[in-house]
Amino acid sequence: MARIIFYEKPGCRNNTKQKTLLTASGHEVVSFNLLTEPWTIERLRSFFGDRPVAEWFNKAAPKVKSGEVIPEKLDAATALTLMLQDPLLIRRPLMEIDNRREVGFEVDKIDAWIGLKPADASLQEISNNLKNQDLQGCPNNHQHHHEQGACKH
Repeated sequence: MARIIFYEKPGCRNNTKQKTLLTASGHEVVSFNLLTEPWTIERLRSFFGDRPVAEWFNKAAPKVKSGEVIPEKLDAATALTLMLQDPLLIRRPLMEIDNRREVGFEVDKIDAWIGLKPADASLQEISNNLKNQDLQGCPNNHQHHHEQGACKH
């Protein structure tokens, strides 16, 4: 069992599903609000590893969807500065376990890292159902719920 520091956007349906899958797998999830966390450039950068800058971004963020921010055209320093100004741009969740930090919720990668096997046979169906869903993007791509700070649907 791992203790997971989980930075999320409160009210986001996919973040809730992600935490449910982690908990069903026997992990302890300690949640923090990604939008109000006092990020520094160095600390935020540590979650992205060697991923390309474009993979650091929440593709459903209003500024990305509108074309105001084009992740593929940004360097790391500019991307991080923009994310500190507008945390909705940050891909989520951000997860920290021991000294390792990751961004996003790629089921296969997380399963290989900490395991996503149900802790109890009674949780098998829930776990299988969640693993078969798209847990990466926001399930509601309506701009208004992002601007309000939490997924409303």
